[in-house]
Amino acid sequence: MIEWFDDLKLGMRFVTPEKRITREDIVRFAREFDPQPFHTDEAAAEHTVLKGLAASGWHTAPHPRDEALRAASGVRNGRQRTALARAGAPG
Repeated sequence: MIEWFDDLKLGMRFVTPEKRITREDIVRFAREFDPQPFHTDEAAAEHTVLKGLAASGWHTAPHPRDEALRAASGVRNGRQRTALARAGAPG
């Protein structure tokens, strides 16, 4: 069992429950907290490097963080860094 964030090693992988984020979720969140065209306007997002609507990192980062905290019960201190396997595309 992982008791401390210091017990985590680079390259460790964890499977967490799927969290579905809809287009509506992406746009609603972005309009309030991160109003970039690739988060709020599907047509404009097609002309960006992302080639389509993408969720804000501010929107998606809490999901793996929350699952990591639930999975690592007993973690007492330290810092955490999360990375997503792919951009936050809807669906």
